Amino acid sequence: MVEKLVEIFSQGVGFWEVVGFVGLVVFSSRFIIQWIASEKKKESVIPVSFWYLSIVGSLCLLAYALVRQDPIFILSYLFNGFIYLRNLYFVYSKRKAAEVSD
Repeated sequence: MVEKLVEIFSQGVGFWEVVGFVGLVVFSSRFIIQWIASEKKKESVIPVSFWYLSIVGSLCLLAYALVRQDPIFILSYLFNGFIYLRNLYFVYSKRKAAEVSD
């Protein structure tokens, strides 16, 4: 794997490789955000930023997968956005309901 990465970088990194790497970094960073939030509260917490990072990261990775025409990679990220958007809907619905009841 290291040899493959060296080969890719030695050939120069193109636009879509940058999109893929950015997507990977953003998508992976959501777990760090979740871990930090949980450590601060001393309980399992999923902050709203987790869902936004999930959307951005998965869209970048989906775009990269589409360009690469990799059907397994495409299916891995094709429907994730709907789940992340649904979770954001739940978060904001709960907040709005709390505001109304106050």
